[in-house]
Amino acid sequence: MTIAGDLHVHTTASDGRLTLDEIPAAARAGGIDVVAVTDHDTFHPGLDAPVSVRDGVTVIHGLELRVEGPKTQVDLLGYGVRRTPALTHELDRLQRNRVERGAEMVERVESYLDVDLDIEPRPGIGRPHVARAIDGSDADYDYQGAFDHLIGDDGPCFVAREIPTFEDGVRLLSAACSVVSLAHPLRYSDPEAALSLAGELDAVERYYPYGFEVDETRVDDVVDAEGLLTTGGSDAHGTELGVCGVPPKAFAAIRSRLPEAVA
Repeated sequence: MTIAGDLHVHTTASDGRLTLDEIPAAARAGGIDVVAVTDHDTFHPGLDAPVSVRDGVTVIHGLELRVEGPKTQVDLLGYGVRRTPALTHELDRLQRNRVERGAEMVERVESYLDVDLDIEPRPGIGRPHVARAIDGSDADYDYQGAFDHLIGDDGPCFVAREIPTFEDGVRLLSAACSVVSLAHPLRYSDPEAALSLAGELDAVERYYPYGFEVDETRVDDVVDAEGLLTTGGSDAHGTELGVCGVPPKAFAAIRSRLPEAVA
């Protein structure tokens, strides 16, 4: 499948490994010229315009926001984001909670394993940061093992986050973003509950590297029934982009909703 853009990418502004300056080269290496930066619960500090061009690569300013639905937590992707006062206030609150949660999680891991993780909680901290610290410590767990046995949702060192309701998240993102999409709908423990929320949004992430067998017709049925746009991306937390993304026709529909790029 031809990919027009990778619309789900994380940077060092949250829990990714790429800096903003490294995005263009990584995009070209992945054979794409459009990237959406969708860091968790934060505006990227280096992106002022909803859409910009950096070293020949179109960069869409987005974000990923976790919300509490009626039956399950889901992640929402906002594209073409503008810094509204209401969204700014909520993201500031979420970042404070992330720091508090990160500190507590690090303390639990260090006490549970009797190790020093040598990590300082900071704005944007997430479980990948803690998992990397565990992997680099004297603990007998690698990155994935840290999630599987320590900080996963049912792990002994897990700490829950304070997140907005689905209704509040949709309200905030809809006022600030050109397109709001349901992220990776088949990754949740209850995909049907997640997909039942898609009708309140503009789009759903149809193209995603799940890493396990999925029935994508379930997403297609909702897209057709609700008349939704489709997004797609690699959910990159490392340095490789373009592993998955949105095809040209679907991207054209997304692009038509976004403002013009600022050079």
